[in-house]
Amino acid sequence: MTRTALLLVDDDDAFRTALGGELERRRFGVTLAASGEEALERLADSEPDVVLLDLRLPGMSGLDTLKAIRERHPATDVIVLTGHGSIDTAIESIRMGAFDYVSKPCPLDELDVRIQRALERQALRKRATLLERGLTPPDPGNSFIGDSDAFRNVLGLIDRVAPTDSAILITGQTGSGKEMAAKLIHARSLRRQRPFVVVECASLQESLLQSELFGHERGAFTGADRAKPGLFEVAHGGTIFLDEIGEVSLATQVKLLRVLDTSTFRRVGATSEIHVNVRVLAATNRDLDARVRQGLFREDLYYRLSTIRLPLPSLRERRADIDQLADHFVARLNERLGCAKRLGAGTRRVLQQHDWPGNVRELLHVIEAAVIVCDGVEVLPEHLPAAMRATSASAPGHETASVATLEAVERSHIDLALRTTAGHRGQAAKLLGISERNLYRKLREYDLGP
Repeated sequence: MTRTALLLVDDDDAFRTALGGELERRRFGVTLAASGEEALERLADSEPDVVLLDLRLPGMSGLDTLKAIRERHPATDVIVLTGHGSIDTAIESIRMGAFDYVSKPCPLDELDVRIQRALERQALRKRATLLERGLTPPDPGNSFIGDSDAFRNVLGLIDRVAPTDSAILITGQTGSGKEMAAKLIHARSLRRQRPFVVVECASLQESLLQSELFGHERGAFTGADRAKPGLFEVAHGGTIFLDEIGEVSLATQVKLLRVLDTSTFRRVGATSEIHVNVRVLAATNRDLDARVRQGLFREDLYYRLSTIRLPLPSLRERRADIDQLADHFVARLNERLGCAKRLGAGTRRVLQQHDWPGNVRELLHVIEAAVIVCDGVEVLPEHLPAAMRATSASAPGHETASVATLEAVERSHIDLALRTTAGHRGQAAKLLGISERNLYRKLREYDLGP
């Protein structure tokens, strides 16, 4: 395990040597410097995690050294050691960017606590920065495909509402493209250079979901060994997408309503308020009107989330887009796999006659499996799932057969997802677009595993 690197700057040889030795015994890696000039030389060679800086130094003063450190090494926290100066000087150092100060002689336990706090703050900053870098997706318009009237209506509404800051509730069946629509709204908004944060509400228990959304303080619960910023903090200035909002508990709904109403919240275990500037998008495949009537979803939250409603059509309501989507998926797979396959006419007929209970996501998985198992250049009907071919063979009366084949289609896609992920159920659930809990239920239902 890498040791925390400290730079101890003090002109008192005896004090510097004694304190450095004690810190080494506490498993810190300590570098020593006797002046501000020497400290800056050490910093140029290797940037420590924390600098312990005496304010009274020969030559370059402690405050001047602090200023230089803050300018040249802003990621390094400075803890000021004050013994000779007044409290006013220590306060001035905080104003200039020092993380904290400790009076000399320094109680080791107290100094250790201050160092740990500085490290916790650095960890929070790093987490937020890494998340932000990975959460500004490009405009996904080239992957949001269709020419049908139903799809063009969706694109038209997205273009009208994206530049606003209004909350949007995206509704539609599982696999219809709700997250893709949310990404497109963000990419065409004024917040497009800021984070886009996805929260899968159905995949976390209530306490974990609240911790993810709002963060927690150190010691807020068992296992909370350090503070953690919530995803609302990470999304500051950008967009947060609450997927499967219909699965959220009433207790969490109360907290979400407060954020929407006041733009403030508290971390779990905290007393101070945090203010954020975040646009909220939410999605559900549930009938929220019915859940409101049943007392399972707060009416006031429902109306706050659904300032604008964006209903997505199912794939069977936009059959004119099936060929275009299928060709797009084949082209993506050809590029990924280094091949040049195409769909045969018979295959296209089967795809057109299927009811697509899993919508666009199901189409993607069907095309991927067919392209992979196809040995030649042309993807034939025989490369499609048997249940899908059986439905096509029963046309024109396939409407009555579709209910009977739905279970077989779902079972085959769950089996495909498990094989694709080498049996990893968490990854398979993500691939299928359902929660791990729902996947376990379906595995028991279809007797697909222990």
